[in-house]
Amino acid sequence: MTGPISESWTRIENWLAEYAPATYAALAPPADPADIAAVEHVIGHPLLKPLVVSLLRHDGFLNQFRGSLLPGRYRPISAREIAAAWQLLTGFYDKCEADEKGKEADNDFMKLGFSSVLYGHPQLIPIARDLGGGHIVLDHRPEIDRGRVHEAEAVEGVMRLSHEMWTSLPALMEAIATSLETGQPLNGNMPVVDEEQRLYWDSIPLRNDRTLHRS
Repeated sequence: MTGPISESWTRIENWLAEYAPATYAALAPPADPADIAAVEHVIGHPLLKPLVVSLLRHDGFLNQFRGSLLPGRYRPISAREIAAAWQLLTGFYDKCEADEKGKEADNDFMKLGFSSVLYGHPQLIPIARDLGGGHIVLDHRPEIDRGRVHEAEAVEGVMRLSHEMWTSLPALMEAIATSLETGQPLNGNMPVVDEEQRLYWDSIPLRNDRTLHRS
């Protein structure tokens, strides 16, 4: 059973403070509830509770931080960044095409594991991004995938990944905490600390000189 997201954050913070202090220092303070309310006003509905809890723990990262926290070199974004990214991504959503394909688009997404039609869907809320412009989105649609986490980028569209860590935001954060604590890979990614004491994730196989060392 997946633990509360607050517990996973505590585990992650404790690990970062000891092994990747630069990343720990870059965690932003809690979000202003007014900023969360502003996001909900922009997107037109409440954010799912795990996302709110996470934002109230850390409102993304401090500006100019170049490390990552999530596998795939993603970093969580702030409430204000969520609103801005949502407005950007929804500009790519073709509602006419989506309405034309209807349930077929959803069925293809479940069957094939990806969909260009769903890219920018207004109920897929961006919660993290990488330097290449890709996002992690939290599914707010009132269907079977509600609460699930997906990857989204312009070429492939929205990708429904099969690993259990993508089943929810709490599951993702718990999987990250466990991988950090054990030094074990997570879905083909290994936690690594660079020379500047920042966490990032490297794809397997790793060279021997880049493995994670702890005393």
